Amino acid sequence: MNQRNLLYIYPNNHRKHFPISDNKLLAKKTLAAAGVPVPDTYRTYGSFYELRTMAEDLRGFPPFVIKPAQGSGGGGIVVVAGRDGDDWLSAGGKRFTVSDLRGHISDILFGIHSFGLSDCAVIEQKVEQHPVMAELSPGGLADVRVILFKGKPAMAMTRIPTRSSDGKANLHQGAVGAGIDLKTGRTVQAILGGRPAMEHPDTGLALIGRQVPFWPEVLRVARRTAAAVPLGYIGADIVLSPQGPLVLEINVRPGLQIQNANGRGMRQVLEALGGMHTEWDEEP
Repeated sequence: MNQRNLLYIYPNNHRKHFPISDNKLLAKKTLAAAGVPVPDTYRTYGSFYELRTMAEDLRGFPPFVIKPAQGSGGGGIVVVAGRDGDDWLSAGGKRFTVSDLRGHISDILFGIHSFGLSDCAVIEQKVEQHPVMAELSPGGLADVRVILFKGKPAMAMTRIPTRSSDGKANLHQGAVGAGIDLKTGRTVQAILGGRPAMEHPDTGLALIGRQVPFWPEVLRVARRTAAAVPLGYIGADIVLSPQGPLVLEINVRPGLQIQNANGRGMRQVLEALGGMHTEWDEEP
C-alpha cells in the first residue's frame, strides 16, 4: 500500500484535485459535464432549513437513494425501493417514517458519516440493475470497479453484495469480489472474506466464468471517466442498468483487494501501463 501511494497515487494525483473524488456530488457534476453517464440527482440538502420541504419532496420521487456527498465505505447510504402509505420501504422491507428519514439526513448534514465534517445529502436515482447482475445479486446493487492508470484500464472486478454485507457492494462488509479479465469481460476468480469463493453464498450461483454485460461499453465509460478528471490514478465504480453502464463514483485511493480478486499483483501491471500499449486501450 505504501508503494502504491508513493509510486502511483501521489505522483499522479495532485492533492488539490482530491475533492473531485472525495465529494460525490462534485464528481457527478464533473463527469456529467463531460458526457459521462451518471445516475440522475433528484435533490440535494445542504442545510437544515431546506428540510422543511423534505417530506413533500421525497413523496414526489420514484425509488431513490440517500447518500452523504463526502461519505466513504458505504456509510450513510439508504436505499428506498417503494412506499407504503405515508412511509417508505427499503428493498429488504425495512420501514422508514418521515421522522426516520429527516433524522438520517440531519445526521448526514452534521457530518456523522463524513469524518465529522459538515456535509450535503444527495437524493439520487435508484438504479435498476441489468437482469444478469440482478440474478447474481438479488439483494443489492452490484458494481464494477475499474482501476485506471494514466487513462488506461489496469485491473477490474465486480463487487457483489450479500446478505452479510447488508446489500452493499463493499468487500470489507462481506460482499464478494470477482476479478474480471479485461479482454473478455468474464470473471476469472472470486474471493469472500479474503478466501477463494466459487459460488455466491446466498444464491448458490457460480461466480467464475460469468460474462459482465456491456463489457466494451464499460471500458469506454471507464476511459471517459479518467479523461474527464485531472487524476492519473483512479478507481471508477460503475453500475449496469438494462440500458447500459452508469458511473456511481470515483475513488482516488481505491483499495488493493482487487489484486486478490484477480489473483495477481498490481505493480507489474502498472509498470507495463506506464509505457506499453495494450489492445483494450483503443476506443472501439
